[in-house]
Amino acid sequence: MEGFQTISCLKGSLGHQFLLFIVWLSSFQVAVALQTLLEPNHVSSTSELGTPPISGLFGPIEISPSVLPRYPYPSENLAPMYPTFPTTYEPNLTGKCPVNFTAMSNVIDRTASDCSQPLAALVGNVICCPQLGSLLHIFQGYFSGNSDKLVLQNAVADDCFSDIISILASRGANITIPTLCSVKSLNLTGGLCPVKDVVNFEKIVNTSKLLEACSTVDPLKECCRPICQSAIMEAALEISGTQLTINDNRDLVTVPNHNDPLSDCKGVVFSYISRKLSADAATSAFRILSACKVNKACPLNFTQPLEVIKACRNLAAPNPSCCSSLNTYIAGIQNQMLITNKQAIICATVLGSKLRQGGVMTNVYELCDIDLKDFSIQGLFPQFDTSLLKFSLHFILYSI
Repeated sequence: MEGFQTISCLKGSLGHQFLLFIVWLSSFQVAVALQTLLEPNHVSSTSELGTPPISGLFGPIEISPSVLPRYPYPSENLAPMYPTFPTTYEPNLTGKCPVNFTAMSNVIDRTASDCSQPLAALVGNVICCPQLGSLLHIFQGYFSGNSDKLVLQNAVADDCFSDIISILASRGANITIPTLCSVKSLNLTGGLCPVKDVVNFEKIVNTSKLLEACSTVDPLKECCRPICQSAIMEAALEISGTQLTINDNRDLVTVPNHNDPLSDCKGVVFSYISRKLSADAATSAFRILSACKVNKACPLNFTQPLEVIKACRNLAAPNPSCCSSLNTYIAGIQNQMLITNKQAIICATVLGSKLRQGGVMTNVYELCDIDLKDFSIQGLFPQFDTSLLKFSLHFILYSI
């Protein structure tokens, strides 16, 4: 009996050890398999770990676009939030424009960004064209920096203008911006302006007054009580030989007889300012002046709102047909381009005037819950407070 119990204990002990051996063997095989899978693509090394910063402060991590993952479905459209970058390439230059464009790289890059391919047509009036105008003025000043001329000769202007557009396009700008912004090489030549050199310019114009007025431009005051604009207009009138006339309020400078040299002479004045100011100061001043200019008119093209007039005439209460027609019409003009809020006020006034002329006497803006953001870029931001905008449209319709 004791022998039988001893044999049973031995069998149990051997069975337990055998089970432990099986478990150990299986875990060993898994470990070997994992090591085999990792060996071709993985090298365990401390060199993979980031080196800790020596001090407590360190700069941001720079990520090149080249390390971003490629889109896995090249035959399909990109996902809405997938990062994209403009295609850049080496421009094909004429080789006949004696300018080191590298020295103007910052303002060129900014212009290319503001006039990028997909957005130029939408933001041309507000962003792209003002920046392109600034670039051309600054280029004139930079080109004439080592000579006594303020403008370019026609042949050189053609080559330089072509090079500027080629460089912008190579950095992602829309190739159609000359047409979009109505600029050409003639803008660099001074046109019909009789004064195109520094010596005669400084003999005629009070340059100290001009530079003092335009060296620092206040973005709030300049559009209401122009200082730099008035100084530029006064200088342009002086070098063009046009008689200067100031109205009774002495706020605006007017020209009794409009002639072509005046606009060309303004370009010469801009060139002189660019020559004297830094590129950053000149860009800032010219952008502010452009903002004042674009905010004085509505850039949208209005067709006759015949359907709106037909649906909204003689209404005293909200009407689905009227509001639908009005919303459709406004959506059509809004799609033309993005405009500023100040432009939107003028555009709303223009449309309101057309509706009044067609016999719509009711405040359809209020009846159909139309506010100023529907005309402007603010329409893209639903969280924008529209209470003041609605008050503005209410005031506009009842003031026409």
